Amino acid sequence: MMQACYAVFLREILILKRRLKRQIAGMAVSPLLYMIAFGYAMGDAVRFDGHTYLEFLVPGLVAMASMTQSFGIATDINVARFYWFIFEEFQAAPVSNAAYVTGEVLAGMTRGLLAVGVILAIGLGFGVVLDYGPLFWLAILLNSFVFASLAVGLAMLVKSHADQSLLTNFVITPMAFLGGTFFPVQRLPEWAGTLVRLLPLTHASAAIRATAFGKSPPAPAYGVLLATGAVFFWLALHAVNQARD
Repeated sequence: MMQACYAVFLREILILKRRLKRQIAGMAVSPLLYMIAFGYAMGDAVRFDGHTYLEFLVPGLVAMASMTQSFGIATDINVARFYWFIFEEFQAAPVSNAAYVTGEVLAGMTRGLLAVGVILAIGLGFGVVLDYGPLFWLAILLNSFVFASLAVGLAMLVKSHADQSLLTNFVITPMAFLGGTFFPVQRLPEWAGTLVRLLPLTHASAAIRATAFGKSPPAPAYGVLLATGAVFFWLALHAVNQARD
């Protein structure tokens, strides 16, 4: 299984390597614009727990980027399915469902980590230096695991490449803006805050931001992310099995 998993993972990494410069440029544009538009525009006028808005924003962008870039593996899977027919080759090869899903999820997580590195480098250019300890990276890994697993499952369910854009618009985009990325969830009305706390990104943002500020992260956040990721991973396995049938 390990060799099959590595083969799936290596294929995605080789594709990423061939277009690495474009990928990094794409990963840098949105965070750079957010930091310029919001960070400089807000300046020191808005502060949260003694931190500038730019310092508040960077951990949120880290959470958002690890989500969107990990979920982006779904696009590559769909291109391979609908245009290159690579999935049919995996069906014919001695590659188990678990190996295929694991390889794709790891590839998605790698993309997420790369995007986080880009954001931290940009933040450093803006003078933002926070606490990036082990719990900070654990929250990022769990967040990437959640959305890479979700991506693999949904990629198996869509019937065309165009359907993937709809899923991104209706699932990922709203979460990116409502998951505590740009503002504290505590400032929402109680009913809205209750709904937003159902989103995995909200827990990821809380854990990432707390650890970046040198505070103790909310312990339940890690449990929620791990449990959600496990459920999505199982659903991805089931979706791949259905797609093969």
